Amino acid sequence: MSEAPLIQPGEPLLVAAPAAWREACLSIPAMRALKRMGLDLRVLCPQAQIHLWEASGFTKVTGYSEKTSVRGITALLEKSGTALAWEAGDAAEAVAKAGIPRRLGPPAKGLEKRLTERITIVESPGPIRHRVQFYLGIAAKLGAETMVAENFAPASIGVPQDPDRVLLVPDSDFGSHYEWPLERWVDLGKTIVESGKLVRVGIAGAHGQKLAAALEGSDSVRLELPALEELSAHGLCIAAEGSVPHLAAHVGTMCLVLFGPGEPEWMRPLGRQHGIARRKVECSPCFANKCVMDLRCQKELEVTEVLRVLEGMGK
Repeated sequence: MSEAPLIQPGEPLLVAAPAAWREACLSIPAMRALKRMGLDLRVLCPQAQIHLWEASGFTKVTGYSEKTSVRGITALLEKSGTALAWEAGDAAEAVAKAGIPRRLGPPAKGLEKRLTERITIVESPGPIRHRVQFYLGIAAKLGAETMVAENFAPASIGVPQDPDRVLLVPDSDFGSHYEWPLERWVDLGKTIVESGKLVRVGIAGAHGQKLAAALEGSDSVRLELPALEELSAHGLCIAAEGSVPHLAAHVGTMCLVLFGPGEPEWMRPLGRQHGIARRKVECSPCFANKCVMDLRCQKELEVTEVLRVLEGMGK
């Protein structure tokens, strides 16, 4: 006998969105599944994410700024119904302080004590599971049908895409140890320019500024996340591991991601069309913010390997 859904169609559900850009992108298929279930879905998110959620098809979005206190977030909330939190943080704490009677979520560290009902996903030993499965598993527990193509569809931004325009994004919001050496970005960029493609450098930090100055035959654009319009205008985005490739993939731009300390099987952008370039070394993945060795995962990734992956993508 199957279990009854934890929430019924038509019921209001407040969802505290993940604060990080990458996690927000990966939660969207599950959120769409909950919406398709017929729930009256409301999204609580950082102010900067509002455009992302609205572009993804969510109309009831409440944002809070980085400076908003937990008490301030609490004041934005109704004190009734059901709430779902994916992770610990100010939003989850505000949901609890607001006195919302049903508070659902995974029994994660720092979050469990804020919940009235815990949603546990039992995983069997086996290969690495992509992070999106965490969100989809919880949505399925709530009664949603998750594996539907519409849940994974790119967001429509309304910006024409130029298939011959390539965006290079050497900066990572995860830190400098997630960035490929500048001289190799320059060599890669020159090769792409010489192939006749229109190359633009996305500047999100010092690496991007230096690449834009060094790469003749290209133009540049400053990327302020989520930068959905800028990302969707390109046929290809080549980026360091970080938030940008997930945002680009979400608006339908094909991505090639240069992985270093991270694990692509766990955190690659959604979609089989995207490519991964990686030098798998003895110590990777380490997920470290700062390498304690010699950053060999970045330094040993050659331009020829990135070009080989590009060729395999038909680019």
